[in-house]
Amino acid sequence: MNNAHPPSPPPPGQGVPLLVQVDGRGVCTLTLNRPEQRNALDNILIGALRMQLQALHQDRAIRVVVLTGQGAAFCSGADPRWLHPMSGASMAANLADARQLAELLATLYQLDKPIIARVSGPAYGGGLGLMACCDIAIAVKTANFAFTELRLGLVPAVIAPYVLAAIGARQAQRYFLRAETLSAEDGLRIGLVHELAAPEHLDETVTRHIDALLKAAPLASAECKQLLRRLSPVSEELRELTAEAFARLRVGSEAREGITAFLEKRKPSWQS
Repeated sequence: MNNAHPPSPPPPGQGVPLLVQVDGRGVCTLTLNRPEQRNALDNILIGALRMQLQALHQDRAIRVVVLTGQGAAFCSGADPRWLHPMSGASMAANLADARQLAELLATLYQLDKPIIARVSGPAYGGGLGLMACCDIAIAVKTANFAFTELRLGLVPAVIAPYVLAAIGARQAQRYFLRAETLSAEDGLRIGLVHELAAPEHLDETVTRHIDALLKAAPLASAECKQLLRRLSPVSEELRELTAEAFARLRVGSEAREGITAFLEKRKPSWQS
């Protein structure tokens, strides 16, 4: 067994939203690098990640991809400071914006290389969409998760097809509607993550999965993923439907109130 460890997340790069590191075995680590914003997604990070994934799809030297986050969180979902000004934009502008996230998730989901989500901290909203698009999700035992969109006057539309594929509609109904916090153990129980690890053993656990993936033939791995995706109900039509739903709610009065309340650190009007 190869005991080489995957590269630990590199130190933060000034102003660089996504860090890319490749080791000698063809393992590419993509690190969301907005630690002060808990790696929240905005249009710049979404664009950078999608562009990098497209490049990896063409790179035959890359065998395995690891997606992780810099700092204390994996990904806290969409950045409210990105969402807030868009709530005053036109429906057309919001739809174009929502399509960016939909296309990112589709690109991640359809990548022809095995992808491991290395979840070193909390993940919310869109961050859970990223996790659900990965083939294997490994989280620290101290992580927690939540689909927080409804509390902001939004809906977890764009991520829904991938989350439903991971945990099923019945579990999604509860956790989408209640927007409650799940523990790492809850995430394991419902299929959101595959394995939990103590923080000090996270890299060791990720390495064990990388070693197993590298034993598989590369073309066979790609064909296996392609077959599994063909069996999936996720389609271009469904992606467009979810992007439209997200955009429509984002220009509504509830989203404007919910996001404003979040930024002002107060309860929205519908909460007593």
